[in-house]
Amino acid sequence: MIRKKTVFFLLSGFVLVALFVTNLIYGAVSIPLGEVINILLGNDAEKASWQHIILQSRLPQAVTALFAGASLAVSGLLLQTLFKNPLAGPSILGISDGANLGVALVMLFFGNSFNLFSAYSLSGSLAMIIAAFSGACIILGIIIYFSTKVTSPVMLLIIGIMVGYLASSVISILNYYSSADRVHAYVMWGMGDFSGVSNERLPFFILCSLAGLFLAILMIKPLNALLLGEMYAANLGIKIRRTRVIILLCTGLLTATATAFCGPISFIGLAVPHIARLLLGSSNHALLLPVTILAGSCVALLCNILTVFPGTDSVLPLNAITPIVGAPVIIYVIVNRKNIQYFN
Repeated sequence: MIRKKTVFFLLSGFVLVALFVTNLIYGAVSIPLGEVINILLGNDAEKASWQHIILQSRLPQAVTALFAGASLAVSGLLLQTLFKNPLAGPSILGISDGANLGVALVMLFFGNSFNLFSAYSLSGSLAMIIAAFSGACIILGIIIYFSTKVTSPVMLLIIGIMVGYLASSVISILNYYSSADRVHAYVMWGMGDFSGVSNERLPFFILCSLAGLFLAILMIKPLNALLLGEMYAANLGIKIRRTRVIILLCTGLLTATATAFCGPISFIGLAVPHIARLLLGSSNHALLLPVTILAGSCVALLCNILTVFPGTDSVLPLNAITPIVGAPVIIYVIVNRKNIQYFN
Protein backbone atom coordinates (compact mmCIF):
# COMPACT_ATOMS: atom_id res chain seq x y z
CA MET A 1 0.00 0.00 0.00
CA ILE A 2 2.81 2.38 0.92
CA ARG A 3 4.59 1.48 -2.32
CA LYS A 4 1.46 2.29 -4.35
CA LYS A 5 1.15 5.69 -2.65
CA THR A 6 4.81 6.43 -3.36
CA VAL A 7 4.39 5.52 -7.03
CA PHE A 8 1.24 7.64 -7.19
CA PHE A 9 3.00 10.72 -5.83
CA LEU A 10 5.98 10.17 -8.13
CA LEU A 11 3.69 9.98 -11.15
CA SER A 12 1.83 13.09 -9.99
CA GLY A 13 5.12 14.92 -9.60
CA PHE A 14 6.19 13.82 -13.09
CA VAL A 15 2.92 15.12 -14.59
CA LEU A 16 3.36 18.41 -12.73
CA VAL A 17 6.92 18.87 -14.01
CA ALA A 18 5.87 17.94 -17.56
CA LEU A 19 3.05 20.49 -17.53
CA PHE A 20 5.34 23.15 -16.06
CA VAL A 21 7.95 22.57 -18.78
CA THR A 22 5.23 22.59 -21.45
CA ASN A 23 4.12 26.00 -20.19
CA LEU A 24 7.65 27.26 -20.83
CA ILE A 25 7.92 25.72 -24.30
CA TYR A 26 4.44 26.15 -25.73
CA GLY A 27 3.01 29.56 -26.58
CA ALA A 28 2.17 32.00 -29.32
CA VAL A 29 5.91 32.14 -30.12
CA SER A 30 7.60 28.78 -30.75
CA ILE A 31 10.83 28.36 -28.77
CA PRO A 32 12.90 25.14 -28.97
CA LEU A 33 13.36 23.11 -25.78
CA GLY A 34 17.14 23.43 -26.00
CA GLU A 35 16.90 27.21 -26.06
CA VAL A 36 14.53 27.17 -23.08
CA ILE A 37 17.04 25.11 -21.09
CA ASN A 38 19.89 27.45 -22.06
CA ILE A 39 17.89 30.47 -20.96
CA LEU A 40 16.97 28.88 -17.62
CA LEU A 41 20.65 28.02 -17.06
CA GLY A 42 21.57 31.66 -17.58
CA ASN A 43 23.12 31.30 -21.03
CA ASP A 44 22.49 33.61 -23.94
CA ALA A 45 19.67 32.65 -26.30
CA GLU A 46 19.79 32.62 -30.08
CA LYS A 47 17.30 35.49 -30.04
CA ALA A 48 17.15 38.14 -27.33
CA SER A 49 13.35 38.20 -27.57
CA TRP A 50 13.20 34.52 -26.57
CA GLN A 51 15.05 35.27 -23.35
CA HIS A 52 12.61 38.05 -22.50
CA ILE A 53 9.60 35.83 -23.27
CA ILE A 54 10.83 32.98 -21.06
CA LEU A 55 12.16 34.94 -18.08
CA GLN A 56 9.70 37.84 -18.02
CA SER A 57 6.50 36.16 -19.21
CA ARG A 58 6.27 32.38 -19.33
CA LEU A 59 8.28 31.51 -16.20
CA PRO A 60 6.42 33.85 -13.80
CA GLN A 61 3.14 32.87 -15.49
CA ALA A 62 3.81 29.16 -14.93
CA VAL A 63 4.82 29.73 -11.30
CA THR A 64 1.68 31.82 -10.76
CA ALA A 65 -0.51 29.08 -12.23
CA LEU A 66 1.18 26.51 -10.01
CA PHE A 67 0.49 28.40 -6.76
CA ALA A 68 -2.89 29.84 -7.73
CA GLY A 69 -4.20 26.41 -8.73
CA ALA A 70 -3.03 24.88 -5.46
CA SER A 71 -4.52 27.75 -3.43
CA LEU A 72 -7.96 27.59 -5.06
CA ALA A 73 -8.09 23.79 -4.90
CA VAL A 74 -7.22 23.73 -1.19
CA SER A 75 -9.75 26.46 -0.39
CA GLY A 76 -12.44 24.37 -2.10
CA LEU A 77 -11.39 21.27 -0.15
CA LEU A 78 -11.56 23.13 3.17
CA LEU A 79 -15.05 24.44 2.46
CA GLN A 80 -16.36 21.09 1.26
CA THR A 81 -15.09 19.44 4.43
CA LEU A 82 -16.38 22.21 6.70
CA PHE A 83 -19.89 22.14 5.23
CA LYS A 84 -19.87 18.44 4.26
CA ASN A 85 -21.19 19.59 0.91
CA PRO A 86 -19.63 18.39 -2.36
CA LEU A 87 -20.88 21.54 -4.14
CA ALA A 88 -19.22 23.95 -1.73
CA GLY A 89 -16.49 26.13 -3.20
CA PRO A 90 -15.17 29.69 -3.25
CA SER A 91 -17.32 30.65 -6.26
CA ILE A 92 -20.50 28.70 -5.44
CA LEU A 93 -20.73 30.00 -1.86
CA GLY A 94 -20.09 33.59 -2.91
CA ILE A 95 -16.60 33.85 -1.44
CA SER A 96 -15.05 34.77 -4.77
CA ASP A 97 -17.81 37.35 -5.24
CA GLY A 98 -16.81 38.87 -1.91
CA ALA A 99 -13.20 39.08 -3.04
CA ASN A 100 -14.37 40.59 -6.34
CA LEU A 101 -16.38 43.19 -4.45
CA GLY A 102 -13.38 44.16 -2.34
CA VAL A 103 -11.20 44.62 -5.42
CA ALA A 104 -14.02 46.44 -7.24
CA LEU A 105 -14.32 48.94 -4.39
CA VAL A 106 -10.61 49.74 -4.66
CA MET A 107 -10.38 49.71 -8.45
CA LEU A 108 -13.70 51.39 -9.32
CA PHE A 109 -14.50 53.60 -6.37
CA PHE A 110 -11.55 54.63 -4.20
CA GLY A 111 -8.78 55.05 -6.74
CA ASN A 112 -8.35 58.42 -8.40
CA SER A 113 -6.77 56.64 -11.35
CA PHE A 114 -5.95 53.13 -12.43
CA ASN A 115 -2.22 53.82 -12.55
CA LEU A 116 -1.66 52.32 -9.13
CA PHE A 117 -2.96 48.95 -10.28
CA SER A 118 -1.75 48.98 -13.85
CA ALA A 119 1.75 49.48 -12.50
CA TYR A 120 1.14 46.81 -9.85
CA SER A 121 3.61 48.22 -7.42
CA LEU A 122 4.00 46.43 -4.11
CA SER A 123 1.67 48.93 -2.45
CA GLY A 124 -0.90 48.37 -5.19
CA SER A 125 -0.68 44.61 -4.79
CA LEU A 126 -0.99 44.95 -1.03
CA ALA A 127 -4.07 47.15 -1.37
CA MET A 128 -5.73 44.60 -3.66
CA ILE A 129 -4.82 41.72 -1.34
CA ILE A 130 -6.30 43.51 1.68
CA ALA A 131 -9.42 44.45 -0.25
CA ALA A 132 -9.94 40.94 -1.65
CA PHE A 133 -9.15 39.32 1.71
CA SER A 134 -11.61 41.58 3.53
CA GLY A 135 -14.37 40.93 1.02
CA ALA A 136 -13.80 37.17 1.06
CA CYS A 137 -13.76 37.03 4.87
CA ILE A 138 -16.97 39.06 5.17
CA ILE A 139 -18.81 36.65 2.89
CA LEU A 140 -17.27 33.66 4.65
CA GLY A 141 -18.30 35.08 8.02
CA ILE A 142 -21.88 35.42 6.79
CA ILE A 143 -21.88 31.83 5.54
CA ILE A 144 -20.44 30.56 8.83
CA TYR A 145 -23.10 32.50 10.75
CA PHE A 146 -25.94 31.02 8.72
CA SER A 147 -24.41 27.56 9.05
CA THR A 148 -25.29 27.76 12.76
CA LYS A 149 -28.88 28.74 11.96
CA VAL A 150 -29.64 26.47 9.00
CA THR A 151 -29.29 22.70 9.25
CA SER A 152 -29.97 21.84 5.60
CA PRO A 153 -26.83 21.95 3.39
CA VAL A 154 -29.03 22.75 0.39
CA MET A 155 -30.55 25.79 2.12
CA LEU A 156 -27.09 26.94 3.19
CA LEU A 157 -25.90 26.60 -0.38
CA ILE A 158 -28.82 28.72 -1.58
CA ILE A 159 -28.01 31.38 1.03
CA GLY A 160 -24.43 31.46 -0.22
CA ILE A 161 -25.59 31.89 -3.80
CA MET A 162 -27.95 34.72 -2.76
CA VAL A 163 -25.18 36.50 -0.83
CA GLY A 164 -23.03 36.18 -3.95
CA TYR A 165 -25.80 37.77 -6.00
CA LEU A 166 -25.93 40.69 -3.53
CA ALA A 167 -22.19 41.23 -3.90
CA SER A 168 -22.52 41.05 -7.69
CA SER A 169 -25.30 43.62 -7.54
CA VAL A 170 -23.08 46.09 -5.68
CA ILE A 171 -20.33 45.49 -8.26
CA SER A 172 -22.80 46.25 -11.06
CA ILE A 173 -23.74 49.55 -9.39
CA LEU A 174 -20.05 50.47 -9.04
CA ASN A 175 -19.51 49.65 -12.70
CA TYR A 176 -22.44 51.85 -13.70
CA TYR A 177 -21.06 54.93 -11.95
CA SER A 178 -17.39 54.38 -12.83
CA SER A 179 -15.47 55.78 -15.78
CA ALA A 180 -15.05 53.74 -18.95
CA ASP A 181 -11.34 53.07 -18.45
CA ARG A 182 -11.85 51.74 -14.92
CA VAL A 183 -14.74 49.53 -16.05
CA HIS A 184 -12.66 48.18 -18.93
CA ALA A 185 -9.74 47.44 -16.62
CA TYR A 186 -12.02 45.68 -14.13
CA VAL A 187 -13.68 43.60 -16.86
CA MET A 188 -10.29 42.51 -18.20
CA TRP A 189 -9.19 41.59 -14.67
CA GLY A 190 -12.42 39.61 -14.20
CA MET A 191 -11.68 37.31 -17.16
CA GLY A 192 -8.91 35.66 -15.17
CA ASP A 193 -5.26 35.61 -16.15
CA PHE A 194 -2.08 34.06 -14.79
CA SER A 195 0.13 36.59 -16.60
CA GLY A 196 -0.56 39.52 -14.28
CA VAL A 197 2.17 38.65 -11.78
CA SER A 198 5.55 40.06 -12.77
CA ASN A 199 8.90 38.94 -11.36
CA GLU A 200 8.84 41.87 -8.96
CA ARG A 201 5.47 40.88 -7.48
CA LEU A 202 6.04 37.11 -7.65
CA PRO A 203 7.77 36.74 -4.23
CA PHE A 204 4.88 38.54 -2.50
CA PHE A 205 2.35 36.32 -4.29
CA ILE A 206 4.26 33.14 -3.40
CA LEU A 207 4.63 34.21 0.23
CA CYS A 208 0.89 34.82 0.66
CA SER A 209 0.05 31.52 -1.06
CA LEU A 210 2.53 29.53 1.02
CA ALA A 211 1.18 31.07 4.22
CA GLY A 212 -2.34 29.86 3.40
CA LEU A 213 -1.17 26.41 2.27
CA PHE A 214 0.96 25.96 5.40
CA LEU A 215 -1.98 26.91 7.58
CA ALA A 216 -4.14 24.36 5.74
CA ILE A 217 -1.55 21.63 6.35
CA LEU A 218 -1.65 22.41 10.08
CA MET A 219 -5.41 21.76 9.96
CA ILE A 220 -5.17 18.15 8.73
CA LYS A 221 -6.06 16.58 12.09
CA PRO A 222 -9.07 18.87 12.80
CA LEU A 223 -10.32 18.37 9.22
CA ASN A 224 -10.26 14.60 9.63
CA ALA A 225 -12.08 14.96 12.95
CA LEU A 226 -14.79 17.11 11.32
CA LEU A 227 -15.52 14.26 8.91
CA LEU A 228 -16.85 12.29 11.90
CA GLY A 229 -19.23 15.08 12.93
CA GLU A 230 -18.83 18.14 15.12
CA MET A 231 -19.96 16.41 18.32
CA TYR A 232 -17.48 13.57 17.87
CA ALA A 233 -14.75 16.07 16.95
CA ALA A 234 -15.46 18.04 20.11
CA ASN A 235 -15.15 14.83 22.15
CA LEU A 236 -11.73 14.34 20.58
CA GLY A 237 -10.65 17.72 21.93
CA ILE A 238 -11.14 19.75 18.77
CA LYS A 239 -12.30 23.29 19.48
CA ILE A 240 -15.02 23.64 16.88
CA ARG A 241 -15.40 27.42 16.94
CA ARG A 242 -11.67 28.08 16.75
CA THR A 243 -11.35 25.52 13.94
CA ARG A 244 -14.08 27.29 11.96
CA VAL A 245 -12.34 30.62 12.39
CA ILE A 246 -8.99 29.21 11.25
CA ILE A 247 -10.62 27.60 8.21
CA LEU A 248 -12.30 30.94 7.54
CA LEU A 249 -8.99 32.80 7.66
CA CYS A 250 -7.14 30.16 5.63
CA THR A 251 -9.79 30.02 2.91
CA GLY A 252 -10.05 33.79 2.84
CA LEU A 253 -6.28 34.21 2.44
CA LEU A 254 -5.98 31.57 -0.31
CA THR A 255 -9.01 32.81 -2.25
CA ALA A 256 -8.13 36.47 -1.83
CA THR A 257 -4.52 36.00 -2.94
CA ALA A 258 -5.45 34.07 -6.08
CA THR A 259 -8.32 36.44 -6.90
CA ALA A 260 -6.41 39.66 -6.30
CA PHE A 261 -3.48 38.66 -8.51
CA CYS A 262 -5.20 36.50 -11.14
CA GLY A 263 -8.83 37.60 -11.14
CA PRO A 264 -11.84 35.43 -10.26
CA ILE A 265 -10.96 31.96 -11.57
CA SER A 266 -13.91 29.59 -11.82
CA PHE A 267 -14.25 25.83 -11.27
CA ILE A 268 -10.74 25.02 -10.02
CA GLY A 269 -11.73 25.39 -6.37
CA LEU A 270 -14.94 23.44 -6.93
CA ALA A 271 -13.79 20.59 -9.19
CA VAL A 272 -10.21 19.78 -8.19
CA PRO A 273 -11.00 18.40 -4.68
CA HIS A 274 -13.33 15.91 -6.37
CA ILE A 275 -10.61 14.93 -8.83
CA ALA A 276 -8.29 14.28 -5.87
CA ARG A 277 -10.92 12.20 -4.05
CA LEU A 278 -11.68 10.15 -7.15
CA LEU A 279 -7.97 9.47 -7.67
CA LEU A 280 -7.41 8.45 -4.05
CA GLY A 281 -10.75 6.91 -3.13
CA SER A 282 -10.23 8.33 0.35
CA SER A 283 -11.15 11.38 2.43
CA ASN A 284 -8.12 11.16 4.71
CA HIS A 285 -6.74 14.69 4.56
CA ALA A 286 -3.21 13.50 5.31
CA LEU A 287 -3.25 12.15 1.75
CA LEU A 288 -6.07 14.19 0.26
CA LEU A 289 -4.57 17.60 0.98
CA PRO A 290 -1.20 17.06 -0.76
CA VAL A 291 -2.94 15.36 -3.70
CA THR A 292 -5.33 18.31 -3.94
CA ILE A 293 -2.36 20.69 -4.02
CA LEU A 294 -0.70 18.68 -6.81
CA ALA A 295 -3.96 18.30 -8.76
CA GLY A 296 -4.79 21.99 -8.42
CA SER A 297 -1.40 22.99 -9.78
CA CYS A 298 -1.67 20.49 -12.64
CA VAL A 299 -5.16 21.63 -13.65
CA ALA A 300 -4.15 25.30 -13.54
CA LEU A 301 -1.05 24.65 -15.67
CA LEU A 302 -3.13 22.62 -18.13
CA CYS A 303 -5.73 25.40 -18.42
CA ASN A 304 -2.97 27.93 -18.97
CA ILE A 305 -1.64 25.83 -21.86
CA LEU A 306 -5.12 25.56 -23.40
CA THR A 307 -5.57 29.35 -23.41
CA VAL A 308 -3.11 29.59 -26.32
CA PHE A 309 -5.00 28.81 -29.50
CA PRO A 310 -2.86 26.50 -31.70
CA GLY A 311 -1.33 28.11 -34.79
CA THR A 312 -2.21 31.67 -33.81
CA ASP A 313 -1.03 34.38 -31.45
CA SER A 314 -4.48 34.58 -29.85
CA VAL A 315 -4.74 34.01 -26.09
CA LEU A 316 -8.17 33.03 -24.75
CA PRO A 317 -9.45 34.25 -21.38
CA LEU A 318 -8.67 31.79 -18.60
CA ASN A 319 -12.31 31.57 -17.50
CA ALA A 320 -13.24 30.40 -20.99
CA ILE A 321 -11.10 27.29 -20.43
CA THR A 322 -11.58 26.30 -16.77
CA PRO A 323 -15.27 25.28 -17.21
CA ILE A 324 -14.23 22.88 -19.99
CA VAL A 325 -12.08 21.03 -17.45
CA GLY A 326 -14.21 21.51 -14.33
CA ALA A 327 -17.83 21.26 -15.49
CA PRO A 328 -17.65 17.58 -16.61
CA VAL A 329 -16.22 16.65 -13.19
CA ILE A 330 -19.09 18.34 -11.35
CA ILE A 331 -21.66 16.72 -13.65
CA TYR A 332 -20.10 13.33 -12.95
CA VAL A 333 -20.22 13.97 -9.20
CA ILE A 334 -23.89 14.98 -9.30
CA VAL A 335 -24.92 11.99 -11.45
CA ASN A 336 -22.97 9.48 -9.34
CA ARG A 337 -23.43 11.08 -5.92
CA LYS A 338 -25.22 7.99 -4.53
CA ASN A 339 -22.29 5.73 -5.41
CA ILE A 340 -19.54 8.02 -4.15
CA GLN A 341 -18.76 8.39 -0.45
CA TYR A 342 -16.90 11.63 0.11
CA PHE A 343 -17.14 12.42 3.77
CA ASN A 344 -16.28 9.29 5.69
